[in-house]
Amino acid sequence: MRFKLLGLLLLTISQLGWATVKIEHWQTTQGGRVYYVYTPTLPMTDIRLTFDAGSARDDTKFGLAALTASLLGNSSGEWTTDEVANRFESVGATFSNGVSEDMAWLSLRTLTDKTLLDKALATFQEVVSHPAFNSVDFQREKNLTLAALKHREESPAALASIAFHKALYNNHPYAHPEEGVVQTVSSFEVDDLKNFYRKYYVSANATVVIVGDLSRTQAEQIAQTLLNGLPVGEKPAEIPLVTMPTQSSSQHIDFPSTQTHVLAGLPGTYRKDPDYFALYVGNYILGGGSLVSKLFDEVREKRGLAYSASSQFAPLYRQGPFTIGLQTRNDQAAKAIEVMNTTLSNFISNGPSDAELKAAKQNITGGFAMRIDTNSKLTDYVTMIGFYQQPLDYLETFSSKVDAITTADIKDAFQRRVRPELLQTITVGGK
Repeated sequence: MRFKLLGLLLLTISQLGWATVKIEHWQTTQGGRVYYVYTPTLPMTDIRLTFDAGSARDDTKFGLAALTASLLGNSSGEWTTDEVANRFESVGATFSNGVSEDMAWLSLRTLTDKTLLDKALATFQEVVSHPAFNSVDFQREKNLTLAALKHREESPAALASIAFHKALYNNHPYAHPEEGVVQTVSSFEVDDLKNFYRKYYVSANATVVIVGDLSRTQAEQIAQTLLNGLPVGEKPAEIPLVTMPTQSSSQHIDFPSTQTHVLAGLPGTYRKDPDYFALYVGNYILGGGSLVSKLFDEVREKRGLAYSASSQFAPLYRQGPFTIGLQTRNDQAAKAIEVMNTTLSNFISNGPSDAELKAAKQNITGGFAMRIDTNSKLTDYVTMIGFYQQPLDYLETFSSKVDAITTADIKDAFQRRVRPELLQTITVGGK
């Protein structure tokens, strides 16, 4: 019955929205930062705990952050993995975790009925504070990771992505894949995970996001309780600056396929970048707007060289990748790349037209409300705002910042930040 209730809530919540989003922020006595949004529409809450413990903290042990995160949610305290799962399931709560380049996170979604909430929170706190890292769980997760890494070798898209990040970032911590590589993961011992956990999963390195039908007082108590179980610790040193490539490069990886995967780009923008909105809006016109973008029009509509062609900026703490991607028939790869590069160069030289900018702004701002119309989506945004310490009015001012962008802003930002002479191009496919 409880699961049916939660399922009904998840189905109906997509119809909801918030006219304004008030984000409250404070710091716990242990140094953790808390971001809270009161959404009383439904009796549920999302709680997300993030740590500056993403794959950029792997050092030379590629995949260590991801494998450590994967063990959280298994045996914890006195409970086995099955008991932890049963405790969440018995109250209709869901637990998830993961890593990106910058962060590791643990998420709880639960109903706010006191009995259900208390059991879900107690289980969540134990998972966060007392992971067992027992040998059975460790070996199982390690084997699953290794199987996935070996399967990845059969994916041309994955091989292209790995080579692309290496070309962009060389020896920077963003260069290796989040899930690691077979050589490093094979060598991990359970103590590697314990040491990583002890170093990075500390309250001074934590951000707590609470979005849901809980009062400010309840949110304060939950955040304090969750972090009470962790040592204070300290924040890690900042991720090093990204060094831009000094020249363009092209690399082809032979793969027995009829399609060639193409990725091209360079380190792009970061979360606190003053150029962020100009690049974001400009990219929507270039290749982010899917069926209405210049790349799609030139590569797909006019020439039929690929099913799709797109571009995106992925802002991180440091410059995340700017990526143009397409797939095309092997014998059309050279032509598709030529059209892709010409389209990019023309856009950098000329910028968008007034009509293109107007249409882009209408599409971006018109659809923005739908991007925060559920607890889950709102939690994602508040997590980004909290982790990267964006302004608390980020959601309220988003549309006005988009509207303020001019064609000159876009042209100027792209000319300074997207330099074709530094473009790194990776192709994976047959000849």
